[in-house]
Amino acid sequence: MAKKEYSFYPGCTSERRASASNYMVSVESMCNKLDVKLNEIPDWNCCTASIGYAEGGELPRHALNARNIALSEKHNNGQDIVATCAACWLGAKETQQRLSASDQLLSDTKEALKEAGLAIDYTGDVPIRHMVEVLLEDFGYEELAKPAIKSLEGIKFAGYVGCQTNRPFGIDGESFENPRYLDKLVETVGGQAIEEYDQKVTCCGGALAFSEPEKSQEQIKDIVESAYDHGADMIVTPCPVCQMNVEIYQDSINKNYKTKFNMPVTYYSQLMTVAYGGSAKEAGLDGQVIRAKQLEDIAAKPVKK
Repeated sequence: MAKKEYSFYPGCTSERRASASNYMVSVESMCNKLDVKLNEIPDWNCCTASIGYAEGGELPRHALNARNIALSEKHNNGQDIVATCAACWLGAKETQQRLSASDQLLSDTKEALKEAGLAIDYTGDVPIRHMVEVLLEDFGYEELAKPAIKSLEGIKFAGYVGCQTNRPFGIDGESFENPRYLDKLVETVGGQAIEEYDQKVTCCGGALAFSEPEKSQEQIKDIVESAYDHGADMIVTPCPVCQMNVEIYQDSINKNYKTKFNMPVTYYSQLMTVAYGGSAKEAGLDGQVIRAKQLEDIAAKPVKK
């Protein structure tokens, strides 16, 4: 029996062959090392992070998030809901908060849930947490360091938190202006955190990537440029949208701004998987657009006995 179990909401981007599937691979590897079991919510649906704001209406957006919560309460009763995607986590938490504050919205949402036979299953009492919260609150840095058998010493990381895991809810106990949990996770596995990195809570312009790409890429340029300026070897993030935008648009930025960016953008779970002795494949490093060669090299080294 696993040490800890959670009701897991993977979200669309972390599905197999989706844009953040390497994130999911590394999370599963990390959780295996930590003896954590993730029980996927059956028949979950999209959190509507993008389409929900495109004139789809407030009720459909909250009803779809409430459906996921109700399914979790029905099938994984008593287990906290955990999401790896910042947008999924934010959307579900917002829905829970909004429904608890409005009797009318709650009534309308439950009416919609009746169509799926889930109205009685939604209570809204289950905690909704980001995977980072689970690591920090249920384990803590000292416990997270124990499974590490390889050090990431010599690699300098810029901890890029982004906006969705920082505002409006944030991570308990962390500053909104200068959250340090990514820095501390880096240090936990032997890496060097760039504490002076000044773009850690800048938005990557995710919502503008298609509608106004020049504005999004200008923000991404600042995020990557600051990492270089402060001597980082790579960027680490907890958000799949941030990871995707900051990684894949570097070529376009190089063409538009005559830069020469080639900065790997990784997930905290990939760092931890490598430190825990996982292979490059188990860490999802084969899914990087810009290869994190230093992590691959550490993953390939035999464990010293």
